[in-house]
Amino acid sequence: MIFYFDTEVVFLYHIEMFVAVVCDPGSEDSRSALYALLPQYGFEKMQRACYESTQIDERRLSSLKREIDKVTDYYDVIRIYQYPLEGMFALTTLKNNKWRRIVVRPPKT
Repeated sequence: MIFYFDTEVVFLYHIEMFVAVVCDPGSEDSRSALYALLPQYGFEKMQRACYESTQIDERRLSSLKREIDKVTDYYDVIRIYQYPLEGMFALTTLKNNKWRRIVVRPPKT
């Protein structure tokens, strides 16, 4: 079956930053607390342990990280994917109660 379209439709979205949070909770208490916290910050559940948002800014993301610190323990692993962050891709991981960030820059042309 072939479909032909008479007009071209262009969708333009202005997105400040795309953020995805992937959760690997170590306990049921952490899981329920995290899954209740993320929608409060505008995240939508996309898959079993993945939440996404295009409406969060740096200030609210910093606040979210502080809230995540309060509800997680040593055995939880949280990964936050951010793009763009000053034109770069950032991967922030909470593991063993420590935050670490990896920033990937685009290749030089």
